[in-house]
Amino acid sequence: MRYLPLAEADRREMLRTVGVDSVDELFVDVPEAARLSGTIEGLADHATELSVERQLGAMARANVVAGEVPFFLGCGAYRHHIPSSVDHLIQRGEYLTSYTPYQPEIAQGTLQALFEFQTQVARLYGCDVANASMYDGSTACWEAIGMARRITRRGKALLSSGLHPHYVSVAQTMAKFTGDRLDVALPELSGETDTQRLIDGIDKETSCVVVQYPDILGRIADMSELAESCHAAGALLVAVVTEPVALGLLRSPGEMGADIVVGEGQSIGVGLNFGGPYVGLFACKERFVRQMPGRLCGETVDADGKRGFVLTLSTREQHIRREKATSNICTNSGLCALAFSIHMTLLGEKGLRRLAELNHAKAAAAAERLARVPGVELVNDSFFNEFTLRLASEARPAVRAMAERFVLGGVSLGRLYPGAEALEKGLVVAVTETVTQEDVEALADALQEYLA
Repeated sequence: MRYLPLAEADRREMLRTVGVDSVDELFVDVPEAARLSGTIEGLADHATELSVERQLGAMARANVVAGEVPFFLGCGAYRHHIPSSVDHLIQRGEYLTSYTPYQPEIAQGTLQALFEFQTQVARLYGCDVANASMYDGSTACWEAIGMARRITRRGKALLSSGLHPHYVSVAQTMAKFTGDRLDVALPELSGETDTQRLIDGIDKETSCVVVQYPDILGRIADMSELAESCHAAGALLVAVVTEPVALGLLRSPGEMGADIVVGEGQSIGVGLNFGGPYVGLFACKERFVRQMPGRLCGETVDADGKRGFVLTLSTREQHIRREKATSNICTNSGLCALAFSIHMTLLGEKGLRRLAELNHAKAAAAAERLARVPGVELVNDSFFNEFTLRLASEARPAVRAMAERFVLGGVSLGRLYPGAEALEKGLVVAVTETVTQEDVEALADALQEYLA
């Protein structure tokens, strides 16, 4: 059966209704440089299935596989070992094909899994309650800023210079539509965080202060004093965690007074996946739960008194008027959240602490070795499994040179902050349990050869 959704007359009627003469006019807001003006170079307009498979396979082989080379990339996405049982379980039919649990009576398994996930995230973050996940860490960060605005009825957010620049970029994009004012700054290539700058910047217009923990350079700061300053001024403290494994060793943000804790859960159970899909984590203090965005799964009892699970406090656009909604995010990263929960369950509390200890020990040994390379200086005073090196020359060419030797040696700050000359010599290196001593020596040799 042929599928013809629209006839030409239908298209003309739709265009007339929206007030344009052609489909091309619908894209006038897209910059000319971003539009595809012709065919895609190197790809035929028509080809056989076998030809397409061969061509795409050849293109895929040009990628460097993370597990086959020394890998030190980080800055919000980390290569950890994921037990094969995680992938096996999430591909079971009842999980892989599950959909939005609108009918709780036939979705108890899905709802219970989400409830367990929420419990794990709340305990990990040191908070009272967590939701059933967000799309990723950056959108969770923005939703926290919006939540703080609703709670405090203020419109200014102070963003730490150590907050991931991609998270900052998402917040800046969204703030154009909400009117929030964002106070942002570039990080300094030093071991000191900007905690004092944030404390000094809090005023009666501040809705929240947003701090990454550990920050983009891997630095770790005690947030207790900052939390007190926020609360004294009627503002909220939002903590962002891009590496949840770190909380196996570090004090949780909730323990230090954070009101809202968000972040990326990719490190636990979710592969790198070329940048997604990932899973955003979101938790807060109980008194703010009615302003929390996204989906929330709650525990209840049925008519017979048996334990059951339901979606609760549904204040998303699909349930109530838009102007009263806490979020337009009306779903969650269900399969990735399940992967997170399965991996976390396999680890348990002792396993997570052991994994964190292993990460830190390997990172400390790597930092010591790399700091001995001529022309390399360790920036951090403290770190978990990620640290920043200052090179004797610009870091971006060094990253390219190491990649040519099949050593993925880290992320240059010049790439994250284009145009910031003071950061061009910074190289952020992440070391997880997957890194071997041979990998570290390969990185040290590649750096030494480039800097010689």
